[in-house]
Parts: sequence; C-alpha cells; structure tokens
Amino acid sequence: MSAEEIDAYLAGVPEPKRSTLEELRRRILIEVPEAEQCISYGMPAFRLGTKVVAGFAAFKNHLAYLPHSGMVLSEMQDELEMFVKTTGSLHFPIDTCLDQALVSRLIEIRKSHLGL
Repeated sequence: MSAEEIDAYLAGVPEPKRSTLEELRRRILIEVPEAEQCISYGMPAFRLGTKVVAGFAAFKNHLAYLPHSGMVLSEMQDELEMFVKTTGSLHFPIDTCLDQALVSRLIEIRKSHLGL
C-alpha cells in the first residue's frame, strides 16, 4: 500500500471533490507526516503502525472524513453540531475542506484512543 494508491483514487474523483480531498490529504499529513498512506476498505487512509488514524472518501452528494473509530465523533458532539455525521463518518460539502484545527482535533482524539 502506498501514496500512489491514494493518487489513483483521487484521479478518479471529479472536481471540485478532488481538490477538496487533496487539500484534506495535505491537512492530515500536516498532523501525521509519518503516517503510511494506504487504502483501507476501498478508501484512502493513513496508518500509524498497524492502526488507521484517519481516512476520507467521496460520495455522490458529499465528502466524508473517516476517523476509523466510532468513539471519536461522539466525543466531539458540540464541535461537530453543524455537520451531518454517522457513528463512523463526518460529512462535509464537496467544495469546502475541513479546517486545520478540526482535522488536528479529530486526529488527536483518535491517537489518544490508541495510546499514541
């Protein structure tokens, strides 16, 4: 698994979704530059050791940030009240990236659950 697999995934995503996800990828890598980029469950992901700490995906009408844990988003209810979410995904518009502070917080919580 490698960054090239994420490149290939993104190459198949139409604009403006692609640009938004490319920016999210950069923001995730700012927080975990040592992460291995890979594909997990058919979607781009970022792994530290054997554990995935973040991921994303494109869907028809939205984009999704995937914390790869059902506990992360539930811990941030107040911070995420303006977003549509499920237990395991945070939905956001196709043309608006999550801000760096939010990405940082999402990854910080995921890492703390893993003891990293």
